[in-house]
Amino acid sequence: MSSSSRACAPPKNTAVHGEADLLPALVVDRYRDYLVVQTLDQGMDAAKSEIASCLEEIYHPRGIVLRNDASVRQKEQLPLETTVLTGHVPENVSVQMNSLTLHADLLHGQKTGIFLDQRENYLAAARYAHGGKALDCFTSSGGFALHLAAKCSSVEAVDSSEPALAMARRNAAANLIENVEFRQADVFEVLSSYASAHRQFSMVVLDPPAFAKSRRNVEAATGAYKEINLRALRLLSRGGILVTCSCSHHMSEAMLLEVVAEASLDAGRTLRVLERRTQSQDHPILLTVPETLYLKCLICEVM
Repeated sequence: MSSSSRACAPPKNTAVHGEADLLPALVVDRYRDYLVVQTLDQGMDAAKSEIASCLEEIYHPRGIVLRNDASVRQKEQLPLETTVLTGHVPENVSVQMNSLTLHADLLHGQKTGIFLDQRENYLAAARYAHGGKALDCFTSSGGFALHLAAKCSSVEAVDSSEPALAMARRNAAANLIENVEFRQADVFEVLSSYASAHRQFSMVVLDPPAFAKSRRNVEAATGAYKEINLRALRLLSRGGILVTCSCSHHMSEAMLLEVVAEASLDAGRTLRVLERRTQSQDHPILLTVPETLYLKCLICEVM
């Protein structure tokens, strides 16, 4: 949990979340008895030994991984690397998330292992699942799909990464979930072909990677966000639920709302916004640093 969180907040996953915890460029995520650290600028990188020493004193972890493979480090002329700072770290660590057992690859997985910032949005999406078939796009290690499985007759989960899907299948098996079909494919192509085939789903989830990684490509990214939302809406009939996310801080919530509105008009669908959500509470938002509000999640119903 962030240092600024209250005692009544949800269980701990992220111990430090950069600027929002007044520790710019430092991320510390906790996976059971293991810590994953990112030092993303030269100042924090120079202090990584002292940071590790403090974390050992506070948490007594079995191991600390330095996941400094984030491309933002290149802007600081820092190398991209993944190393074990202290202790021993197994290839995979199992953790509990929202009553599910999930395996995290702390050395090679997305971000620091799994998407901890979507934890509360997984539960929110599941609240609106009401049977039928769901489609989870950009599923990665299966977060949304596995949470929807108990509420839907079946879930199809699509991602272009076979290693991510292998972890997703392992997570499904660990929870004895059998009604999720994982498919390796290009999401844009899948959405287009399903629309052409007039397939229908009761829920479609869009959780793409950051299309807008810099201000220079916001315009192109806006087009990509609109296109996937347009294609997804064509798969939903009345009463269907669209869960659409953006993890780029360059794409504001106002921009995402405008993009989804334009897509709904082009698709001939009337949407009602049920919830406007952000990242989990242990990824706090600093009002004076708008970049800390990076994850947007809209849950919409087709009227």
